[in-house]
Amino acid sequence: MTKIDDLILFAQVVEQGSFSRVAEQNSLTNSVVSKRIARLETDLGVQLLYRTTRKLTLSEAGKKLYKGAANVQQVATEAINTISGFGESITGHIKMSVPTISGELLLADAVAEFCALYPGMTVDMSLENLFVDLIEDNYDLVIRTGYLEDSSLIARHIIESQWIICATPDYIKRHGQPTEPETLIDHNCLQYAYQTTGASEWEFKGDGGDYILKIKGNFTTDNASALRKATLGGYGIAYVPRCLVYHDLLKGDLIDVMPNRVAKKLGVYAVYPFTRKPPKKIRLLIEHIRQRYLAISEYF
Repeated sequence: MTKIDDLILFAQVVEQGSFSRVAEQNSLTNSVVSKRIARLETDLGVQLLYRTTRKLTLSEAGKKLYKGAANVQQVATEAINTISGFGESITGHIKMSVPTISGELLLADAVAEFCALYPGMTVDMSLENLFVDLIEDNYDLVIRTGYLEDSSLIARHIIESQWIICATPDYIKRHGQPTEPETLIDHNCLQYAYQTTGASEWEFKGDGGDYILKIKGNFTTDNASALRKATLGGYGIAYVPRCLVYHDLLKGDLIDVMPNRVAKKLGVYAVYPFTRKPPKKIRLLIEHIRQRYLAISEYF
């Protein structure tokens, strides 16, 4: 039992990033927490944490142990919650990260609505396109658009996001409409530096299957709103998620230049760390978000 208690304490230290906060949380002294972590390291024969005056950093062994320790903590919490009834209550805090496009399009409103529905909940939502490390950065939930590789995470598919090539009618009038992907070589291609692929590598459908075409242009950005504004200004052709410019297409401010030729389609996923059973608040938030996506599925 002593080692199990130390594992749970270790998981808490990783999540809180502080001996003092864990000590306060468990009504212990800093020295007791430090000694118990040191005892765990001695028992296992490895160093788990690198300690400096400013921060705690996990060693490679510490990262591996944390995944198991977090599960031990989760199981213990679930067992206690089953008795107390707290496990099914919708209270607490969720730290999450979402892509900028989806965040601005629907997630900011959806998550704020969720908090209004459950007054005991607070959510810290970051808008960023970086593929954050859920474990290292202590995220409870991440909405990702792209390809998933980390098997230590659980992912729930929400929707598929189709990309398109678009330009303003004025740009097409001045420079002509490309009819085949290869003719894009004669155009100024505005580039979105999104992490899943290179900004200048555009994916197309061909008779022999999908292929990548290398394009060129004078403007690159990692901000979707900036790319949309540059495209609406008539400065070039852009390769973007359809949801970003859905209303612009409806109004005729932008034209879908090459329908049926763009191959890029990325899944949108709700991702959370592996546990035997995610807390009810996470399950409810994921379902709330999924329903908001499905309500505007035509955008994608």
